[in-house]
Amino acid sequence: MQLLPWRELWEYRSLIGLFVRRDFVSSYKQTILGPLWFVIPPLIQTFVFTVIFGRIAKIDTGSAPQSLFFMSGVLVWTFFSTTLSRSASTFTANAGLFGKVYFPRLSVTIAGIINNFLSFAIQFLLFVGIYIYYGESFKTVNPTFTILLAPLVIVQLALLGLGAGCLITSLTTRYRDFALMLGFGIQLWMYGSCIVYPLSAVPPEWKWLILLNPVVPVIETFRFAFFGNSAITLAQILVGWAMTLVILVAGLLAFHSAENNFVDTV
Repeated sequence: MQLLPWRELWEYRSLIGLFVRRDFVSSYKQTILGPLWFVIPPLIQTFVFTVIFGRIAKIDTGSAPQSLFFMSGVLVWTFFSTTLSRSASTFTANAGLFGKVYFPRLSVTIAGIINNFLSFAIQFLLFVGIYIYYGESFKTVNPTFTILLAPLVIVQLALLGLGAGCLITSLTTRYRDFALMLGFGIQLWMYGSCIVYPLSAVPPEWKWLILLNPVVPVIETFRFAFFGNSAITLAQILVGWAMTLVILVAGLLAFHSAENNFVDTV
């Protein structure tokens, strides 16, 4: 059994492309603002976080401008949480389709990740534009070679979201409690992921617990790539990758185990 059936997925690439187009086009179909909805939510979240956590709570973001600091966390977290949510509903949302015709069940999940990446790419361009503005106008950011780490961060996020989502969707086929807990759990997960505060703000006695969250090394690496400062160490980054791969393998194994009989249980 292949964890990722590359050959079969490649044979169904046209179907994956169809799923991507369907989801991307239908996301904001019949809306007034249309594609602007790709950038409005992160802008609003960044503004709210900057006011509440930056100006009122006065969280120290180091040398990084507050708006860029919070936007970096918002973009990374949105990509991960959306990938997790879509992957987690693979079986329950497509049970009728899966029961009628055969195609690789992972096609839907892969299409969701690609669609999320397209949304992230648009939001990332916005982030880069603001990043350049701060660099040129205020000289508060100075890009270095560390920016080359950004693509690795995106790959790790996609793998982590895929693994965690596959693990959850395999559980929801039997236990709907996980589906009901997903939204609440994602909210709690966000506040334990260094989105609105840096890792350096975590007390030393609690830092080990925060680092058990595999999203934390990803976000801190992303900020290190663009801002050049972070409390993350190379060892912690490697541990984060190890946790990501373990979750990915466990999720894919659980997914393949559940896809054989999910129609009888969903």
